[in-house]
Amino acid sequence: MKISFRRGTQRAFFAGLIACLLAIQVQAQSSVIPDTAAVALAWPVKPLRFVVPYPPGGPLDTMARLLAEKAKASLGQSVIVENKPGAGGNIGADVVAKALPDGYTLVMGAVATHAINPWLFASIPYDSVKDFAPVALVASVPNVLVINKDFANKHSIATLNDLVVYARAHPGEMNYGSGGSGSAGHLAGELLRARTQINVVHIPYQGASPAQLALLSGQSNFMFDNLAAAAGLINDGKVIPLAVTTTTRAEMLSQVPTMQEAGVKPFDIGTWFGVFTTAGTPVAVVDALHQAFQAALRDPLAQERLKAMGSNATALTAAEFSSMVIAEREKYQEIVKLSGAQVN
Repeated sequence: MKISFRRGTQRAFFAGLIACLLAIQVQAQSSVIPDTAAVALAWPVKPLRFVVPYPPGGPLDTMARLLAEKAKASLGQSVIVENKPGAGGNIGADVVAKALPDGYTLVMGAVATHAINPWLFASIPYDSVKDFAPVALVASVPNVLVINKDFANKHSIATLNDLVVYARAHPGEMNYGSGGSGSAGHLAGELLRARTQINVVHIPYQGASPAQLALLSGQSNFMFDNLAAAAGLINDGKVIPLAVTTTTRAEMLSQVPTMQEAGVKPFDIGTWFGVFTTAGTPVAVVDALHQAFQAALRDPLAQERLKAMGSNATALTAAEFSSMVIAEREKYQEIVKLSGAQVN
């Protein structure tokens, strides 16, 4: 007899089956342990797969590898990191969206995969809310508007207001670079353009590093860069920071105002990433994952890395993280629509 399931039915079936099997396994050891505790105690019994939907070497990948190593102590199993880049993170995220709901497959999701891409791409193969169970927020990092030092000095641009005044006096002459169409840097630039009614030209590059090189060489005038990536250039005096994109100042750039403090509001764009597993995973398993990754995040080395990145993330419960993802998705729907960015 052939049995077929729709995706939702299949997930419910597997989630129930996993919970029952795990509970039975532990019941053989003790008949007095509650069901939810039984699930947690019996799990995990094999290594976990941790998908990074971007290439190796970036801040997200580096942090995933550190947390995978630190979470091993709590889980009692290895956490194996696997890079699955492509389609703006959609390929790697989809691997986890379609995995069995048993908690053994995780993804380091980000603002792109879970809040921006649903509106940026004509279609994506997963639902960024319904297909995932949020586990733990890892980092929340502001972007910073940085301007080419020589251009700024030549035209006496020392503040965000100076940039806006110059752009209005020279419509279409200024340009800004980004890591690609629909990237956080692109969306921030379009939001600046819309909020201030300036005419500036967007130049998309194949990644943040080429965009940085273009800024340093003077091919572009300014860009919205990730704070962690821009910090070295700022400290070396190669670029000038004008404003950070979140609603609170960055600790490592405490003298630099926010976009809103500088008069451009509302404005709140940042880069965040966190751990997700597949929707339908038993609550006790999600709780166990949450506890393991929170413990990993408290590790001194992890704290040191997060501070160096400029992260201002606060510890959230899995439920709070879930609410945050929904709110971010709604926020970026408006921003992507405003930018006009689209990837087919």
